[in-house]
Amino acid sequence: MAPPVRKAFPLRLDPALYAALERSAAGDLRSVNTQIEMLLREALTRRGAKIAPPEPIRRGRPPRENRDDRTE
Repeated sequence: MAPPVRKAFPLRLDPALYAALERSAAGDLRSVNTQIEMLLREALTRRGAKIAPPEPIRRGRPPRENRDDRTE
């Protein structure tokens, strides 16, 4: 299965705001990118926006379809 499609775009932030995001992300053990996405989701939900839950990002190799055809 292909990973979910993500929309990339440039974002210009004040350095002090970015530093605060870095600290917040580190405290939550997240990347700055993920922290920004979580904060945006929370803010939009509070405003009543309907947002589909994020699709999980799968990491690593996908499981093998047929384990019986191993070569040994």
